[in-house]
Amino acid sequence: MSSAKWFMETRPQFLLLSVVLVAHGAMLALWQGSFSWARMLLAAVALLLMHASVNVLNDWHDYSRTGIDKQTRRTPFSGGSGLLPAGVMTAKGALVLGLGTLLVACAIGLYLAWISGWPLLAIGVLGALSVVAYTPVLTRIGLGEVAAGLALGTLPVVGAYYLFTGRLDAVAWVSGIPAGLLTYNLLLLNEFPDAEADAAGGRRHMVILLGKRGASWLYAAVEAGVYVAVIAGVAAGMLTPWALLSLGGAIFAAKAIQGALQHYDSHEALIPAQGANVAAVLVTNALLAIGYLIAALTG
Repeated sequence: MSSAKWFMETRPQFLLLSVVLVAHGAMLALWQGSFSWARMLLAAVALLLMHASVNVLNDWHDYSRTGIDKQTRRTPFSGGSGLLPAGVMTAKGALVLGLGTLLVACAIGLYLAWISGWPLLAIGVLGALSVVAYTPVLTRIGLGEVAAGLALGTLPVVGAYYLFTGRLDAVAWVSGIPAGLLTYNLLLLNEFPDAEADAAGGRRHMVILLGKRGASWLYAAVEAGVYVAVIAGVAAGMLTPWALLSLGGAIFAAKAIQGALQHYDSHEALIPAQGANVAAVLVTNALLAIGYLIAALTG
């Protein structure tokens, strides 16, 4: 099997999120006076591998354990990689890839915890447990979106900040809130096309629990909450005014909200909203990082 197939199984279109989250936390730390290129690179690789692992293990479970991937209608943003149902990759190959990337991520994480302190180990353990428990447990008890928001949103920002500063300051948690809400919504909107197949496979996520119409309003409320959180952080004096640059991401968020409210029950019509949702996540986090960089340089 070519390395390209292994790469595509990780769902690379979503992996940029890991890099942007580490940059978010790193630039926040730089603004607070601490930074290391080497630590930033290692943290980005570790989180990227952990992100790839949860994607691959999700595909493996949905194909070989519940059969969800055999029933779902794929879109560019949902329904898994599609490589297992197509026979391009075997279930065994996916399992090896998923566990292998997780082990390498854990090894890097242990090293970073060793050089920085036990709080980073605690954050890393929570992340690893989320990877292992996400598909077989958390998505079946209504906690999948919350787990994703923490493990691929708030905690990476806080963890990266701690890696550079050695502190768990309130500013890191305040900046991590919008990151967590964005990832929560990244997952939420991508669950709409899979809702019927997921329900048949025993999942209980918010789209199933609230119905598509109700979940579309939840999506809109959470998305608005992202930018309210940033404005509140600046107003409270916790975040630099340069953090308001992240409001530029609201352009994409507004498009995603409109699409979710209008097309929540149409797979094809929802695709542009899913794309705007991904853009909102990446752009908002990136603009937060840029805002902190400007604040650090202008001091």
